[in-house]
Order: sequence, then structure tokens, then C-alpha cells
Amino acid sequence: MRVGFVGAGRMGAPMVRRLVDAGHDVRVLGRSEEKSEAIRELGARPVATLAEVADGADVVIVCVFTDEQVRQVCLADGLVAALAPEATLVIHTTGSPRTAQSIAECGVRVVDAPVSGGPHNIAAGEVTLFVGGDDATVAAVRPVLAAYGEPILHVGALGSGQAVKLVNNSLFAAQIGLLRTAVDLGARLGVEEARLLSAITHGSGSSRVGKLLAGRGSVSGFVADVGEFIGKDVAVVRQVAAELGSTLGLLDDVIDAGIRP
Repeated sequence: MRVGFVGAGRMGAPMVRRLVDAGHDVRVLGRSEEKSEAIRELGARPVATLAEVADGADVVIVCVFTDEQVRQVCLADGLVAALAPEATLVIHTTGSPRTAQSIAECGVRVVDAPVSGGPHNIAAGEVTLFVGGDDATVAAVRPVLAAYGEPILHVGALGSGQAVKLVNNSLFAAQIGLLRTAVDLGARLGVEEARLLSAITHGSGSSRVGKLLAGRGSVSGFVADVGEFIGKDVAVVRQVAAELGSTLGLLDDVIDAGIRP
């Protein structure tokens, strides 16, 4: 398939590499010579405008950092207007379910597919994708997503992928908060943090998040590594909850304990 791509950065670059290796014709937005050269090194074709990204594409993938950037690229900057009628837009950026839905209201096919994992998971072809969209549209883009996504979890209608990712990341942040509190208790009991985190991975209190923190050696060190990403997504889920007239309840307090510096 011909694939257009916007956002070949930390997460997007290994996606582009996997797409090229899978035999897709990939055109990537590169607005500087430096970025264009990096795109060529991935095996893709750099293009200078969003219109060129969309030109002839079967699927256009957006993998920018924030929800605001998705709206800017897709709506304000004209990517959606440049899409062919039969093309499908895939949004990997974590954001509000309403963003994908509002873009679809412009008359284009949209799939929201936020990712769970990091660049190393993408490079291995095993990043988790939470996918929202109608059955036919998801089926049409699955061969493209399969270049780097496994499992590809179709969780419901458009916007459902974002909803699942936001719940997932709320739990992720909350577990960090719980582990920070546990480490504080361990310190009062005279147990060194790194040893405590490592030991817990072998007990009934073990979790995937706990293993990540144990690998880093400290809660604060892990938060320093990923805090920007966690904080961004927590802000989005809190905004979405506020729009529903609610809060995150107990999760709010635990999350605050986890994402503090």
C-alpha cells in the first residue's frame, strides 16, 4: 500500500522503518534537509508538504506528540482536506476520543490507534495498539498496522482506542504512585529502595510497572525518564473526565503521588 506518514520522531521513526521493510511505499513529511535525510536513511521518501503526504495514499498515519498537534496537522494545516475519498487516517497520538470523532465528522475515514509500549517494542514489531473504528475500516488498515503492531486490539467504535489508552495510562500512573508510597514505607522499615523494588518483583505484589521501576532502580529515576509522557496523558484524561462532569476519583490522589518529581 502507499502510506503517508506525519511524525517520524522517537516513536514514528521505527514505525516507518517497519513499514518500508514490509514492502509499503512510504512518504514521510520532512520539512528540513536534516529531517529529510533521516527519512531517506529509513528507506522512505521525504516530502515537503502535507498535500504530498496525502497524495495517492491509501493510509495516512499521524504520530505526533500531543492532541493539539493532531488537530493542527489534520484540520488547521489541511491534511484532512487533502485526503483522497477512499483513504483512511490513522491516529497514533494519545488524546481525547472527541478529537478522532470530530475529524471523522469532516467526512473522512478515521481509526484511532494509540500505542502502548516504546520504540524498542515498535522495532520488534510487537507494540500494542488499542484500536477504535468501524469493522470495515479497521480491517482495511490492519495489514498496515501489522507491520509493527502486535497485538492489534479492536476495542470498539471510533474513539474507543483512546478511551482504553487513557484508562490504561491512568492505571499506569496510579501504580507508580502506589509503588512510591510502598518505597516510602520500606525506607521507614530500613529497606533500601532498589533492593525493595527488585524483591517485590518476585512476590505477590509484583506488577509489570513494578518490574519497570525495579529495572531503573528507583521511582524518581523512572519518573524522570517518562514523566513528560505520563503527565501529558494524565492531563488529557482529567480533561475528558471533567467534560463528563466527573473526576478520576481515588485514582487522582494516587496518580499525584506517582508523578511528582
